[in-house]
Amino acid sequence: MDITQLLDIAFQTRHQAHAPYSGFAVGAALLTKSGKIFSGCNVENVSLGLTICAERSAVAAAVANGEKDFVAIAVVAESAEPAVPCGACRQVLAEFNPELKVIASTSSGKIQELVLSDLLPRTRQGILEAFRDV
Repeated sequence: MDITQLLDIAFQTRHQAHAPYSGFAVGAALLTKSGKIFSGCNVENVSLGLTICAERSAVAAAVANGEKDFVAIAVVAESAEPAVPCGACRQVLAEFNPELKVIASTSSGKIQELVLSDLLPRTRQGILEAFRDV
């Protein structure tokens, strides 16, 4: 999978976002081990806590279609710097693959490539191991 294709899908999906309150439209494209891509966009709600991020939207679409083995996610937003997944999205993504490749990009093409475990160092496995030591 070419990351350009993943970024293109995230960029296109970004245009479907429902972001009337923040004006911050985000698109995500999630690549599975089987080669399928699931996209998602943010869906805001006047009750901010009910807002769904693009990354979690893509995860929900993948899981609803029987896919749980994730390889990479591309996230595209209209921002000066690439927008990486928020804390809640990091936690949800780590549930499936703590070593997930994260490709964050601005809509103008500034790209940053990361590994999820660098963004969320104490992944689920690390937390479980910490509890065993108590």
